[in-house]
Amino acid sequence: MKNKRIATYFVVLAAGVTLFSSCVADPDSSGLEYTPDMYRSPAIEPYIDYGEIRGKEYKELKEVQSAMQPPHNAIPYYGTDAKRVAMMLPYNRKASSAANVSHGLYAKDGWRLSDSLDAEYNNSARDKNPIELTEENKDELFSKGKKLYASMCAHCHGEKGDGEGPMVKSGAYAGVPDYKNLKNLADGQVFYSIYYGKGAMGAHAMMIDKEEIWTLVHYVNKFRFDDYGNFDAQEESDEVTEEVVEATEE
Repeated sequence: MKNKRIATYFVVLAAGVTLFSSCVADPDSSGLEYTPDMYRSPAIEPYIDYGEIRGKEYKELKEVQSAMQPPHNAIPYYGTDAKRVAMMLPYNRKASSAANVSHGLYAKDGWRLSDSLDAEYNNSARDKNPIELTEENKDELFSKGKKLYASMCAHCHGEKGDGEGPMVKSGAYAGVPDYKNLKNLADGQVFYSIYYGKGAMGAHAMMIDKEEIWTLVHYVNKFRFDDYGNFDAQEESDEVTEEVVEATEE
């Protein structure tokens, strides 16, 4: 009988220790988890908390989205800034009617195909870059653009935008243009080409979002136009133009 009471005492004590040890002061902590794999999937998921990995807390990861690029046709949350939300809405232009053959963009996968080969591309010339380049934001924009370009474009287009990237020099690809020869393209056409692909270049819509593509357009323009982003040169040009206009009026 005495042994039974002792055993009961230890069982109650062990249960109490287990119960209270699972309670912690941190409101974000799940406490002591039995078989944590039942609660936390080892697979990568878009909205899971990766701030706690293998029992260690990483506060810098608490608010970081793990899946940076949402699945095609998903509607991610972009905050409450109306301009940014408008920029990130689904692209209004359709892919070329031949995009299923040339770039693997099929209607069954959700891609919107035009009835024409080039109509949508030509119409995209009217699209303006929603990210305004200013004296205040140019350094940050070009810095972001440079990183995107290095990872997405430089292997073919070259570090200097001359079409002499490592893939071209190796003989794997040919016909990559020098950006300086593309001055006649509108920003919207550059965007369209990156988004859906153009010629031998594949579509990038599933790899980078619209904000990143428009940022790339700004960076690519540095190769296309010598004084792009040089506001001092632009001001001097405007002053010369004003002087010419005034002289003409006199």
